[in-house]
Amino acid sequence: MRIAVLAETDKSEPRVAATPETIKKFIGLGADVVVEARAGAAAGFSDSDYAAAGATIADNAAAALTGADVALRVRRPSAAELAGAKSNLAVIAIMDPFGAGAQLADLAKSGAIAFAMELMPRITRAQTMDVLSSQANLAGYRAVIDAMAEYGRSFPMMMTAAGTVPAAKVFIMGVGVAGLQAIATARRMGAIVTATDVRPATKEQVESLGAKFIAVENEEFKQAETSGGYAKEMSPEYQKAQAELVAAHIAKQDIVITTALIPGRPAPKLISAEMVRSMRPGSVIVDLAAERGGNCELTKPGETVVVDGVKILGALNLAGRMASTASSLYAKNLLAFVETLVSKDTKQLAINWDDELVKATALTRDGAVVDERFK
Repeated sequence: MRIAVLAETDKSEPRVAATPETIKKFIGLGADVVVEARAGAAAGFSDSDYAAAGATIADNAAAALTGADVALRVRRPSAAELAGAKSNLAVIAIMDPFGAGAQLADLAKSGAIAFAMELMPRITRAQTMDVLSSQANLAGYRAVIDAMAEYGRSFPMMMTAAGTVPAAKVFIMGVGVAGLQAIATARRMGAIVTATDVRPATKEQVESLGAKFIAVENEEFKQAETSGGYAKEMSPEYQKAQAELVAAHIAKQDIVITTALIPGRPAPKLISAEMVRSMRPGSVIVDLAAERGGNCELTKPGETVVVDGVKILGALNLAGRMASTASSLYAKNLLAFVETLVSKDTKQLAINWDDELVKATALTRDGAVVDERFK
């Protein structure tokens, strides 16, 4: 079995799909590993590091793909980037399939078997493969660090001879993995933290981290979680009541970090322009949903804008801002998944199409898109 580790072609993506540590593990599985030259350079992993771990270094993607059974990437490759690869190449990456029907169709026509790591089911067996959690955890941490850098005041309360400096007030909107990490980080930094989410189960999690929970806790709120653990889209009536509560709360906050996303849909708008203008000058909003349009009405993806003295950070790929750590976690997620695709007896790729992990993540097979949601 031959595994190709491909470099990212998007210049804004510094992460890499394998590390020297996981290269050794793949070789232990019986695989030959080929790494495209400089694939890990932006994440701090040199070609010599990979070579020392036992990988072969290929000059380009075409050379890396020659004879490969598996190709690993961070972001979805195009069909053109897989030119020359053999049919039924298993391509494993963060595929971002929503709204990418044409690109998936092209991948299917190329003969590739595409697996989307972000569609991994949230079950106990797949916890080590959960790329959304591993990367969101880092994004939540980085969001607080970036907010601190932009906020021109102290986070913790300080008692000095010259007077007392009040603690910063931080509000986290959306208490998934990123939100929980943001709460924990802001608390460690000494801030007064509040948080909100439409899922009732998060209230206890928020309070266990020492933060205060803010939400309209009616009957709809009690039913606001899918079987997969995601937030449901709330009714217009609930959204109105929650917006009124949040509007009054935001006006008193120094930092707001938003993390609310619904898979396959534009990010819900949680902060209106009016709410932004109610905040005092010098306040900061970090919008982790910027890639899907943003939770704030005034967010501009990839930019920092200032509105009446309030900074709005349209954060993109915050996990990538910590490329080495993010790559290490992502690479381990991939390793754990690939291990389930390899026969322990023959050491060859042996995809079990009845495996629930394969069923959940496979997008293309035998020249066609097989996931009904993306046909």
